[in-house]
Amino acid sequence: MNILITGIHGFVGSNLVMSLRDKHTLYGLDIIAPEKEGVVKTFSWEDLEQRRLPAVDAIIHLAGKAHDTKNQSAAQVYFDINTGLTQKAFDYFLETDVRKFIFFSSVKAAADFVPGEVLTEEVVPNPVGPYGESKIAAENYILENEELRMKSEGCQEKRVYILRPCMIHGPGNKGNLNLLYGVVKRGIPWPLGAFENRRSFTSVDNLCYVIGGLLAKDVASGIYNMGDDEALSTNELITLMCEVLGRKPHIWRLHRGVMEACAAVGTCLHLPLNKERLRKLTENYVVSNAKIKKALGIERMPVRAEEGIRRTIRSFCQ
Repeated sequence: MNILITGIHGFVGSNLVMSLRDKHTLYGLDIIAPEKEGVVKTFSWEDLEQRRLPAVDAIIHLAGKAHDTKNQSAAQVYFDINTGLTQKAFDYFLETDVRKFIFFSSVKAAADFVPGEVLTEEVVPNPVGPYGESKIAAENYILENEELRMKSEGCQEKRVYILRPCMIHGPGNKGNLNLLYGVVKRGIPWPLGAFENRRSFTSVDNLCYVIGGLLAKDVASGIYNMGDDEALSTNELITLMCEVLGRKPHIWRLHRGVMEACAAVGTCLHLPLNKERLRKLTENYVVSNAKIKKALGIERMPVRAEEGIRRTIRSFCQ
């Protein structure tokens, strides 16, 4: 297939290139255009607006503004990029003979916290903050315009996939896992061991596998969560990091009530540990990947969660 990947020079885009380049002809669309092995050419957004792109069979839309955990970005920036660029890419998809459109949204478009035990695609979206809100706005634009196209054309030849991955990680990624790794590497004890939270992650290897399946198979259009098969606790993450480092984990299981009282004081005094941060550090966020596995006809993802984490941590050590 001929495939156009927006945001091709980012972390996920670079991994997709390595995964797809042997079987497909790849083109990029990005704000920068350095040469990249396996990519014929990287085009600009102006090229898309002027319709100066080559004919392709599929578009993988990765380009977007990542979640700023420090909350320093203006809200409008998220909507200009995450919503605005998605609208441009999807309009191009509708106007051309491109057959498949894969949009990378986020679980944060569905929920800032998981209502119940597991997050599924059936949840009524309730994003909190401009990142999730801009992603759900992009999703709604896709769904509304795809529905209009279906009604007017009466055909289903095009396929549209909205992926909602939870936190993506892999070698070379410098996200939140790297921040936790920095704490563990310095030997700083983890004081929240009494909170046995469970969180889902997405290994970039599993993500590339799913994208390959969506390109190769005739999967029904729809919204699909993306995550590894197993959820991990923060205590398990720290233990895995220490295993890679060859160290003994320092996990303190201080009384939950004591830590919650400290967080309450921190909220009043504007300290780093406050109620909101404690919630974020200790909450459960388990995401179901059952729908995408059923659609692809598989029983499990190729990479187990623990092995994916180990690969990521080893890359931090290099």
